[in-house]
Amino acid sequence: MNSIDRYMARLIAVPLISTLLISAMLLVLDRMLRLFDFVATEGGPVSVVWRMLANLLPEYLGLGIPIGLMLGCLLAFRRLATSSELDVLRAVGISYTRLLRVPFFYAIALAILNLAIVGYVQPRARYNYEQLRFELRSGALGASIKVGEFTTFGPKMTLRIELSQKEGRELSGIFVQMITADGSPLAVTAEKGQFLRSDDPDTIIFRLTNGTLVHRDKGSPIPRVLTFDTHNLPIPLPKYEQFRKRGDKNLELTLPELAVSGKDPRVSAEMRETSRAAFHFRLAEVVSMFLLPMIAAALGIPPKRSTSALGVFLSIVMIVTYHKINEYAQAIGSLGRIDPIIAMWVPFSIFAGLTFWMYYTVAYVPGGQPIGALERVFAKSWKWIVRLLPGRRKNREATA
Repeated sequence: MNSIDRYMARLIAVPLISTLLISAMLLVLDRMLRLFDFVATEGGPVSVVWRMLANLLPEYLGLGIPIGLMLGCLLAFRRLATSSELDVLRAVGISYTRLLRVPFFYAIALAILNLAIVGYVQPRARYNYEQLRFELRSGALGASIKVGEFTTFGPKMTLRIELSQKEGRELSGIFVQMITADGSPLAVTAEKGQFLRSDDPDTIIFRLTNGTLVHRDKGSPIPRVLTFDTHNLPIPLPKYEQFRKRGDKNLELTLPELAVSGKDPRVSAEMRETSRAAFHFRLAEVVSMFLLPMIAAALGIPPKRSTSALGVFLSIVMIVTYHKINEYAQAIGSLGRIDPIIAMWVPFSIFAGLTFWMYYTVAYVPGGQPIGALERVFAKSWKWIVRLLPGRRKNREATA
């Protein structure tokens, strides 16, 4: 790798990494607020939010990596063009195709990474996320014990906790009412408490401190009252419904599993079409990354004596629009109205044809600018908007 390649690599790395970090942070912050609200409503521990966000990161990276690659390459070409370095490189005989060597190295590495994410990591992370949501709703994570409310565990037990600190490790103001194994009622109040594991996976120990126990035996009309410093109260855990197995949804199937499901005669025809559509959708998303360096070169170079950022805006619009078209094509292919191969790869062919035309125009047509007409319209519109600004209008009137 010579000095030009190293220089291009540095120009691409900074905006690429910055875009990935910023996009991931924005998406995580947006989802974090909703997750905090959901977990608080269900009464779950705060630590579950971080586990759920960790399982959502692969889904965000699936779209964030192509956008980061696009903006990294585009801003690198834009900097070369606006600083006149591109003119110098072209003058010494370095072609656009030669300058694309490093962007394609990035594209190959990131395409392999994205294939691993959308093909293997994302399906398993999605299943883990859905499992956490299920456990929150069912109470398997302790979510059914809500502070300040009476919580019922089946027909034989009621529990109320006044205060919870340190994510549930220190509980205060405890009241328990339950029916023992012999059918006699038992009531307990305690100043503090703590849940502990036991050897029996179906039973949890509730260690109570500084409390009073009232037990009414069936054979005695007078209840027994006991004050204690420490008392271990075994609590049988309620039986929760088991979460479904992975693979009931195509989002949770890896690429090899989708390929097998799409050809398996034992599954329904609807399931086969859905699996084939999901398989081709993921492949098309990954393969399209090899077109991004050429789009970046075509849109990142503004017209001469211009610093317009229209190409940056159009690049984001193009990649997001193509992604949404693929999602629609996947939905149509899943319904069996169009063969998934046609539904997914025809839009890809159109997108690839547009990309090659744009790159050919900027690289091989003298003075070629693929969005030159849009640039001129944008420049005229901007001048018209500036003239209508109140400050500019007052200045013109004062000059007159």
